[in-house]
Amino acid sequence: MDVVFTILQVIASVGLIATVLLQSGKSAGMSGAISGGAETVFGKKKGMDAFFSKLSTIFAVAFMVVTLLASLF
Repeated sequence: MDVVFTILQVIASVGLIATVLLQSGKSAGMSGAISGGAETVFGKKKGMDAFFSKLSTIFAVAFMVVTLLASLF
């Protein structure tokens, strides 16, 4: 059972790290480095920022739930 919780926790933590890094901030973050050229041609997509924000919230909740379940078992 510990192996299952460890695998789920690693997936949640890697997903959380990736989604936080892909969000654009004041300095445009990693998403600005990846899609910087596309933003000048097509304009900035606000929908992707909202998507990454919701996805990071989901990964954060999953991480906390898995951590609490692992501590109980």
